[in-house]
Amino acid sequence: MNILTCGIKGFIKDFIEDESGLTAVEYAIAGGLVVGGMVLAFNTLGDNATGQINTLSCAAQGKTTFTPAVEDDPDTGADETAPATCT
Repeated sequence: MNILTCGIKGFIKDFIEDESGLTAVEYAIAGGLVVGGMVLAFNTLGDNATGQINTLSCAAQGKTTFTPAVEDDPDTGADETAPATCT
């Protein structure tokens, strides 16, 4: 083999065996997963908290059921918006 081929093979072998940059990539992936999990948890927690607050508000008014607001109907294209109510 010539010197150029040996040099390229050695470079590729060294590049594959080098693990110095791998740690940074692992931390970036782990950080992304943690942030994604936190967003999902806070989103779910926020929705549940909102539901409980609305239920508590209706209970304070002496009513038992909370009906959320109805927005635009994508099937019919209606632009009707009904407010949230306690019944």
